[in-house]
Amino acid sequence: MNSLQKIFVCCATAVLPAVAYAEDGPESIGLRMIDISPGSFLMGSSGYGRNYDEAPVHEVIISEPFRISATEVTNAQYEMFDPSHRKLRGKDRFSFRDNEAVIHVSWHDAMAFCKWLSEKDGKTYRLPTEAEWEYVCRAGSMGPYAIGDRALPKQMLKNQVETWEPRPIPLDVGKSIPNAWGVYDMHGNVEEWCMDWYGPYEDAMQNDPTGPAAGISKVTRGGSHNTPVEYLRSSNRSSALPDDRTAFIGFRIVEVSGDGPAVNAAGSEKHDARAVKTKDKKYRRPTARQNVPFFAAPVPFVKYDRNLEYMFTHNHCPAVTWLGDGSLLAIWFSAENEKDREMTILSSRFDPARGSWSDPELFFKIADRNMTGSALYYDQDSGLLYHFNGVEAAGTWGNLALVMRTSPDNGRTWSAPVFVNPEHGPGNQVIAGTFKTAEGWLLQPCDATHTVRGGSILHISKDGGKTWERSDAGHEDEVSVFAEDSTGHRIAGIHAAVVQLSDGSLMAFGRDDNIVKDGKPRMTASISKDMGKTWTYHATEFPPVSSGQRLILKRLNEGPLMLISFTDARIDWQNIEGMSFSGKDGEFTGYGMYAALSFDEGRTWPVKKLLTNGKRRYLDGGAFTGWFMTDGTHAEPKGYLAATQGPDNVIHLCTSALHYMFNLEWIMEK
Repeated sequence: MNSLQKIFVCCATAVLPAVAYAEDGPESIGLRMIDISPGSFLMGSSGYGRNYDEAPVHEVIISEPFRISATEVTNAQYEMFDPSHRKLRGKDRFSFRDNEAVIHVSWHDAMAFCKWLSEKDGKTYRLPTEAEWEYVCRAGSMGPYAIGDRALPKQMLKNQVETWEPRPIPLDVGKSIPNAWGVYDMHGNVEEWCMDWYGPYEDAMQNDPTGPAAGISKVTRGGSHNTPVEYLRSSNRSSALPDDRTAFIGFRIVEVSGDGPAVNAAGSEKHDARAVKTKDKKYRRPTARQNVPFFAAPVPFVKYDRNLEYMFTHNHCPAVTWLGDGSLLAIWFSAENEKDREMTILSSRFDPARGSWSDPELFFKIADRNMTGSALYYDQDSGLLYHFNGVEAAGTWGNLALVMRTSPDNGRTWSAPVFVNPEHGPGNQVIAGTFKTAEGWLLQPCDATHTVRGGSILHISKDGGKTWERSDAGHEDEVSVFAEDSTGHRIAGIHAAVVQLSDGSLMAFGRDDNIVKDGKPRMTASISKDMGKTWTYHATEFPPVSSGQRLILKRLNEGPLMLISFTDARIDWQNIEGMSFSGKDGEFTGYGMYAALSFDEGRTWPVKKLLTNGKRRYLDGGAFTGWFMTDGTHAEPKGYLAATQGPDNVIHLCTSALHYMFNLEWIMEK
């Protein structure tokens, strides 16, 4: 008998009838259990494209019988353990009734329920391992779905869409078609927590696999409401931080004899983020000399590698920082579509001695979650490196939560992610530009909305990142009116950059939410004298930025404020206005990215310089920028900008794909 025949024989032996109700155990709380016999099956898929983590397909043996709940745990059942959960019914407009699947439960909550039930019944209940879950889901099938084979029947689909605001739908359990083993809702309704840490598969036959020994996220399976159908497949893998509670995730339980297979229930990953040493020995970046004007030709820091399974075609939204060891660390997201779930955070390092960037590496990913928005901040006082990132409840970037990690060794190992704001919703889309105030407070700017207008807010920590508060607390739902001399509770413009002025107040510039002055839209300056609680708005002299553009507002080591922005919101070269710049030969009109300096805390900006050294170049700006030309009057036309300045005072500017190096003396030189 060959291995494929064995799979079908073993799977067939596991088709057993449902168990009768008992007076104690899960049945006593209305949770029916199904007997599952040992067997083997093919786990995973071919792993094409965004589904790379489902490969390789491998045979798995389930060696011991177990029982699994026929449905997901309901509100009524869970609240026998935790009555306080009742106040969460209907949160986010889902799961109001007794028989609807319980949601807004963390992995730890689900584990605590299992412990409670085990103590109540004197038996062993836990979450299913990822392998047990897929074994039961497939129920002997080998196609994408256990029901309907190549496509799910229409009556199985519960609002399978992906929208900014999830559409409410009943989550009653046991209403769908059961699979061949009598188990309900394994395709959709709500995702389900599994025991395992999320990690890559091994390319070998496995007996009762339990996942890696440590990790940063726990596996979830089955897909949910408001989730595209492809994520409901039997082999699809998702994950979530174990502390996360969303409207998309619930759980079911298994009963095992004794302890069953040893499972890795605890532990956290210390992620090794060391970059690969580059083999490029030909190119050497010039070294800046202090007090001497310096500009280095831009080079790519994003090196597209089609052989990396986790690198996609759209690479965008960078963050960059200098580190205590003298290197730079840059991160960015990689995706096929910005709204999709394959989005992954990649990294690269710049070695000043070698003058080149390393090849891209995986930096941060929660499986099947959109990861829009990243920031890095190196605190030279403590030597601690901070990483902030958005983590979606599903797809798009409409319902992000905000997480933080720290590294004591320049990003080579990281703490487990913790929530800055665990509530999924507006206000958590991270903007590169974290900084520390004169008071020692950490400020993290975030978009207040997932739309192109509506402003930005701050997350503020007064204790080094242990606790956080929102600058607009109590006014989250207010809509600010951005007009000259008006006030509000948000920064005008999304993707805002923020600095602290010498008097302790804050100043911010953002994208859109512009003020019209002298008949033209102008970038808005937002000023706050109460650390971001309220803002006053004024028109600036600068043209606004728009789609595909993100500006920088930063205080340089030498003292001046530096703005880096764009002369035109549009990049239609036939219909742009440009700006007036002063050169060696007098005034000229320039187009594209420029730097401006203020020596009086933003009241005036006497120095403006186009960010090009005049040489004719053709460059690929990546993302939404694409190919462009630079010369004496043209610089990069758009891009998302991030910048850092090291102790040597060299300014490092990253656009969506390119790295620029220059210094203050060069900006001031005509």
